[in-house]
Amino acid sequence: MVYPKPFMRLQELNKMGLPKEFLFEAYRSKGQMFAQKINPLKPNSPIIFETAGFEKWRLARCKAENEGIPRK
Repeated sequence: MVYPKPFMRLQELNKMGLPKEFLFEAYRSKGQMFAQKINPLKPNSPIIFETAGFEKWRLARCKAENEGIPRK
């Protein structure tokens, strides 16, 4: 997937077609280093994603899902 900017907000990624639930799962995943709030002290602060790191996480997740499918 090609992203227009190196850092994007959750809403921008959602407008590109990625589901909000998927983006929140990425943000909340243990050990992730690509998403954070702009101001962690504010509860409604926008979440930004470093798109290169997010794409690596997304591809690794797809690979893990495909390896988990039982094959004949």
